[in-house]
Amino acid sequence: MDTTKRYERLLERYRNGDLERRTFLGLLGAAAVTAGVTGLPVSKLTRHAMAAKPDQVRFDGWGGVVSEAFREHAFKAYTAKTGIEVVDGTFGGADEYISRVKASQPGEFNIAHLSGVFDYVRYHNLELSSELNEDNIPNLKNVITALQDVLRNVTGGTLSAVPYDYGTTSLAYNRKYISDDEMKEKGAKLLIDPAYKGKIGGWGEWKTRIWYGALQTDQNPNAIENMDAVWDAIREHRDLALKYWASGAELMSLLAEEEIYVTEGWSGRIKALQDEGHDIGYYDPPGGLGWQECLFVLKGSPMEACEELLNFMLEPEVAIAVAEGQNYPPALDPTKVKLSDKVAALPAFDPTGTLSGLNFFDPPYWNSNEAEWSKTFGRVQKGY
Repeated sequence: MDTTKRYERLLERYRNGDLERRTFLGLLGAAAVTAGVTGLPVSKLTRHAMAAKPDQVRFDGWGGVVSEAFREHAFKAYTAKTGIEVVDGTFGGADEYISRVKASQPGEFNIAHLSGVFDYVRYHNLELSSELNEDNIPNLKNVITALQDVLRNVTGGTLSAVPYDYGTTSLAYNRKYISDDEMKEKGAKLLIDPAYKGKIGGWGEWKTRIWYGALQTDQNPNAIENMDAVWDAIREHRDLALKYWASGAELMSLLAEEEIYVTEGWSGRIKALQDEGHDIGYYDPPGGLGWQECLFVLKGSPMEACEELLNFMLEPEVAIAVAEGQNYPPALDPTKVKLSDKVAALPAFDPTGTLSGLNFFDPPYWNSNEAEWSKTFGRVQKGY
């Protein structure tokens, strides 16, 4: 009887949201072992717990103003509507997060705010993808078709994620020290200008460094012919830079405090600095980098709850509010959904909904070179 009451108390705490699912099942198993009990009572309670409607969904994103916008404009309202809590985690980079996911148990992570088709392919190749029931996501009909198609091409016509926003990684510069004319004249090569040694920054992410290394050597980043020249440009930038930044918050701090004068940066974070009154320019050089982000549902997640959250976040009012909060245009097609004037004024916004003016990573090309290039960049980053 005491053992049964112990199980009931654990189950009550689980239902009330005081215990996470994994914690509950672990305590349940430990209690059974401690009591020397096995068989029907334990298995029945465990099945009951596993079959119960999830009381939370885990969402992991980029932190800073981006996560703040999600919390304020989407998660709170979703929880109020459904009673399902959104457990909000953050990560500093895609490589860091995928390492955490690979080391986790199925279902531990649910939805991730991933950057680009490149990551979508990586997760699918690692057999971490799911298959969304699109009937549960009617708002998907308002999403830019081109953003959906590149994902469907990877997963055989189905989706493991919904596109959510897009932006650019282009050149940010302090107008107090660098004029608009100088930026337009030098473009990406300003990042390797010795005149600004110690006042240059850059994202410490191998794909971005290689993309800009290609631009600095007058090459197509999606068809590099002289990789040695790219590595030399990356080394030159490394030696001139104050440091590599590792997060959007650090990017904003370095520019706001005038520790650096020029760097490539994320369009939404630069817009946030401009809105705070900092005289930071933003320039898309020829061949500048565009990207899309998606909300990816990992294999083993509670699908219906995740699909309900995705549909909620694609509601035009919600998606527009999040876009205004994080300063990235939503994936909603502006020819189907009326967007706000603030969204229309955001960097990278495309009123046509075609995104034909942006340059994206070519997934097969970059994925085929990931192992070699990421390893080499790690060595270059350390001074080799």
